[in-house]
Amino acid sequence: MKILVIGVGNMGLTYAEGMSKSKLLKKKNIMVLDKSDEKLEELDQISYFDAYSELDECVPEADIIFIAVKPFHAEQLFEKIRPLVIPDQIVVSIMAGVTVDTIKNALSIDKIVRAMPNLPAKVGEGLTSYVTSEQVSKIELLTIENLLNTTGTSIRVSNENLIDASTGISGSGPAYVFYFMQSMMEAAQQMGFTRNESKVLVSQTFTGAVELFNQSDLSPNSWMKKVASKGGTTQAALDSMEDNNINELIKEAAFAAFNRAIELGKEH
Repeated sequence: MKILVIGVGNMGLTYAEGMSKSKLLKKKNIMVLDKSDEKLEELDQISYFDAYSELDECVPEADIIFIAVKPFHAEQLFEKIRPLVIPDQIVVSIMAGVTVDTIKNALSIDKIVRAMPNLPAKVGEGLTSYVTSEQVSKIELLTIENLLNTTGTSIRVSNENLIDASTGISGSGPAYVFYFMQSMMEAAQQMGFTRNESKVLVSQTFTGAVELFNQSDLSPNSWMKKVASKGGTTQAALDSMEDNNINELIKEAAFAAFNRAIELGKEH
């Protein structure tokens, strides 16, 4: 089985590197394609990749094609690879907003997987939600899932609306966490901690809280009640957040990303 990754930016390279460790693949069974000369020089130094700059040299050779370019490049790329793809190939798209039907119609092939990864995939802690066209067989589905899981965890969702929704939660979600972390670090520095001390205070607090959550069946609300006592310091902070409607503002932010994903789909 040969894999081709088209577009080797952050997520494309992350998936290529993750899949290189998969037991499903042998050495040199991952082809990567990029148009940047600088990027190709970098890729040539990686022994387990075959790097290409021309589509016709690698597209026909692939069993599975990962498309990891920006959504606004989709139409132009589809025009170029349409004459090169083969009916039995599986296309896995990680382009936000580009629908399964759009890819089917653009490439005239039936086996499509639309996936939404997130940035923690870079450290093997990613979450990828995905949906497939009906033509992807159970065996092929298992293969795809195993490949996606090389960067963390994957969940198969029942419809494309949930892919757009996962964009608003897990796809864009790490940025919300970083936003909150940045605010807490700034508060810590204003209180007198150094930048490094602030980083340690905040990062370990997030790590510990997530680990507590993952190792129990308690809801976030239940954990908040365990931390907060009536009239205490934590309750003062939570009351401030409630007074400023932070809960609803976070939901609005998630829906803004969700709605933008839907808009992107309509642009293709």
